[in-house]
Amino acid sequence: MAAVAERYESLVAEFEALRRESAAAAPAWETRARAFGRFLAKGFPNTRDEEWRFTNVGPIAEIAFMRSRPVSPDGAQVDPFRLPGAAAEIVLVNGRVSKALSKLDGLPAGVTIRSQAQGPGPRAQGNVSPLHVVDGAFVDLNHAFHEDSVAIDVAPKAVLAEPIHILSIAIADGPPSLVLPRLEIHVGEAAEISIVETFAGLGEGTTLTSSLTGLRADTRAVVNYVKIQRELDSAFHLANIVMTLDRASTVTSTALTFGARISRNDILATLAGEGAECTLNGLYVVSGHSLTDTHTTIDHAMPHCPSHEVYKGIIGGRARAVFNGKIIVRPDAQKTNAKQTNKALLLTDDAQMNTKPQLEIFADDVKCTHGAAIGQLDEDALFYLQARGIAVPDAKAMLIHAFAGEVIDGIAAPAVREIATALLDEKLESAAAAPRP
Repeated sequence: MAAVAERYESLVAEFEALRRESAAAAPAWETRARAFGRFLAKGFPNTRDEEWRFTNVGPIAEIAFMRSRPVSPDGAQVDPFRLPGAAAEIVLVNGRVSKALSKLDGLPAGVTIRSQAQGPGPRAQGNVSPLHVVDGAFVDLNHAFHEDSVAIDVAPKAVLAEPIHILSIAIADGPPSLVLPRLEIHVGEAAEISIVETFAGLGEGTTLTSSLTGLRADTRAVVNYVKIQRELDSAFHLANIVMTLDRASTVTSTALTFGARISRNDILATLAGEGAECTLNGLYVVSGHSLTDTHTTIDHAMPHCPSHEVYKGIIGGRARAVFNGKIIVRPDAQKTNAKQTNKALLLTDDAQMNTKPQLEIFADDVKCTHGAAIGQLDEDALFYLQARGIAVPDAKAMLIHAFAGEVIDGIAAPAVREIATALLDEKLESAAAAPRP
């Protein structure tokens, strides 16, 4: 362990500084110390690890990261990332809640939003956090170093017409820094809510965002969750999203990835109650020399639970993308109906895609399918559009938008669809303007 600790001496120094600042919080500190001990014992993952075989995080391990420092951007810097029409908006800056930038006026009845400093809400006390189900180096860094968190509690039968927006901004204006957002959502019985979580970046430096998001949907709850990742091209973004679905609940999740030098989403959805239904959709758009990785696991633990999954990738330049989708069907999960699809569109000869669908079935009365396809723009379709007077760049844009539309059009909130479309256009324009290698 000593050799590994020496490699991460900057983190060790930062942890000791945090220990001195947190001496009064003994119970919480024990959890932090165990997490940091696990991190030092193993270090960052490498490509010898099967789960990281196609994702080299060496560029992250080579950087001496420090804890991010509190900063206060002005409202004009934050405004471009806000969600129009949101019922409430919680803004985190470098992993810390900013009361000045957040908008919580008129919070709907039945919804409670608390930060770590305010302590757990009445329904959260005694509940086991879903965030402790997952592990790994980046999870341990969050457990060890996070300095704030957001908890959203939705009372039984509460219904929200407009989404709640959690905006996490990483500001890179100094040494390479850790940004560690945490979000826990508890949706009560028969409640309905939409959550949009956005990750954005400002500045010119380097940040490592390691985020944790936990969601628990009680019986018959309905949840729409959208994640938008639009961080700087110099940033690193590693996220873990953990969902637990109780009986007859419905969760629809959409992950939109447009930024970061290296990004990864680890998504775990456990269908823990009979009749629960889960939909995981996603779109990742990468160019230049970026790398994006998506690992999903849908764990069917109970019978009569359908799941649906569609992930699409648009890869240009010399970028690389990875998709690993796993469906687990437990022995008690009879009558499972699961379908998984992954499609990737390569815009250049140098773009790469690695895809690996997995099925682990331990029940005999199930229906499970998976499929993967990787290809380029259809030359016949391009010719058809050009024959009708459409210029080549416009024809390509039309085909790319049609490809991405299955995911974007499935988002319920119109404002989020508009943001996703604008980010897609921005990414494609940037890729087209980039110099040829």
